[in-house]
Order: sequence, then structure tokens, then C-alpha cells
Amino acid sequence: MVFEQIKVGIMENFSYLIGDKKEGALIDPGWDSQKLLKIAGKKRLKINKVLLTHSHYDHLNDLEEITKETKAQVFIHQLETFENKNIEIKYIKDNDIINVGNIKIQVIHTPGHSRGSVCFLFDQKLLTGDTLFIGSIGRVDLEGGSEGEMFQSLKKLSELDNKIEVYPGHHYSDPLKSTIGQEKANNPFMKF
Repeated sequence: MVFEQIKVGIMENFSYLIGDKKEGALIDPGWDSQKLLKIAGKKRLKINKVLLTHSHYDHLNDLEEITKETKAQVFIHQLETFENKNIEIKYIKDNDIINVGNIKIQVIHTPGHSRGSVCFLFDQKLLTGDTLFIGSIGRVDLEGGSEGEMFQSLKKLSELDNKIEVYPGHHYSDPLKSTIGQEKANNPFMKF
């Protein structure tokens, strides 16, 4: 299995590369599309899927360029407002499974930052987008955001195995990952 956390763009986003058996997926390709495709090429992965945690521009800014070059299918939650006639979109919902080679990625609907925010869970790794950060959470004051829904989403994530690694959509210092257990112990927004 290939798994890479890649810092991209002017807002210091994280994009992720997941791959297995020469098949690859990019998660939240907001910036630096050529950098992302070059890394995938070095790993000998053909990108045929793009998974989006939500539809804010900093997570999909380079999406059209990526899909134009790779013909990848895009997966986004059905409640997100995103439309592009040049991109093949597959709408997903809670508990859907997306296969990347032999890797099974579970969709966890986590509204709060946006109506259709999701996390992706696979191989004891949780890609949280802008739902859960290390020591914090994503904003709820943007269009589609909701404090109440964020509370319920964080509660849902707190029920996951403590050993699951957390990989956020943004982080500005070390460490670059956490665990559900560490977040429950240290993140003030995960105290239930």
C-alpha cells in the first residue's frame, strides 16, 4: 500500500495519495497538481479516483486540471454543492465503500464544517479534511456550517478506536498526525 501526506498550496493544505496495485487516488487536490501527479508517477500509480472531503475551494482548486490529465472519477458527498460539466462525479453517502485496488475506504459523513463534509477511514487511518484538526476543529461559521452538526460529528468520531491515526486537512506545526485517543485526551472540542 502507498500512503503519502503531501503539504500543498498557499493555505498549507494537506493532500493525500493512496495507492495499491498501480491504482491510485488523490484526496483533496487543492493546489500543486503537477507536484501531486509527479509523486503519483514516481510511485507508479495511475490516478483514477479523486476523493473530496468537502467542496471548499482550497480542497479542490486544482481538481479540473487533475481530472483533465487523469480522467479520474470524483467522489463527493451528495449534500455538497459542486458542479462541473467537465468532471465525472459520483455522489457518496455515509458508510459507502470506495475501492482503490484492494484498499477499502469507508465514507463517514461528518457535517459541521459543511453540510456534506466527510472523513475517509481505511487501514487504521482517518483523513478528516476540515472536520477534525490536531488539537482543534474546522470552522463552523461558513456557509453550510453548523455547531450542532459539528458536535454530533465529533461525538461520532470519538467512538472510533483510539489507535486510529488522524490526518487533517490543515496543520501548521509538528506533529503532522495524531490519533483518536490523543485527540480525545488533548483536543478541547473532543471532551464529551
